[in-house]
Amino acid sequence: MSQHRHPGAPGRAGAVPALPDLPEATVARLPEYLRALHALSEAGHDTVSSEGLANAAGVNSAKLRKDLSHLGSYGTRGVGYDVTLLIEQIESVLGLTQCRSVALVGVGNLGHALAGYDGFASRGFRIAALFDADRARVGEEINGLVVRHVDELARVAVEESISIGVIATPAPAAQAVADQLVAVGVTSILNFAPCVLSVPEGVDVRKVDLAIELQILSFHEHRKASLTALPGGLVATDTQEAIGT
Repeated sequence: MSQHRHPGAPGRAGAVPALPDLPEATVARLPEYLRALHALSEAGHDTVSSEGLANAAGVNSAKLRKDLSHLGSYGTRGVGYDVTLLIEQIESVLGLTQCRSVALVGVGNLGHALAGYDGFASRGFRIAALFDADRARVGEEINGLVVRHVDELARVAVEESISIGVIATPAPAAQAVADQLVAVGVTSILNFAPCVLSVPEGVDVRKVDLAIELQILSFHEHRKASLTALPGGLVATDTQEAIGT
């Protein structure tokens, strides 16, 4: 879920080359294509059809072809897409050609699990530092990293070239942590705290709320149950509902 999206500052010296102006929905699907492509590559596939890649990524093939056309990738008729080349294109657009350093703030149950996850490295990210405000947790070692007090954030962010911050604190502490991250130059934040953050223009925030996702699934369960509530398990049609049969 994207909370804020602001354009980057144009015309800066040393700025990266301009990227295609991709729709937000396309950007959200590119990591799914990348995951599927890596699985295909590991299975020994050199090429893949649009239908095959779409099925592996869980989207329809027309949507996939449109998304990839934004990258200038159209595949070859009768052959499909070159798996290695498409991986390189998507990784380049997503900025995954360099390993990005991440700071994780909050090492409670969720933060501890995130810190111990080994899958980030293969996706182009390095958990470089762990922080917590609870001094009882400072000094604890998780997955080879020692938890530091959040007061050290400014110094460590410079030393480790932190570019992304992950907030896994309780909701009341999240805004203060976001302010600290912004103050040390972090402009991308992944927020697991169940709250909305206020950040300056130019700072991107992605919000992950597991309770919201479960509530959405609850709606679908509720809807499926209502559709099968007729005698004999018949599914009610719109017409039946309208006339009360």
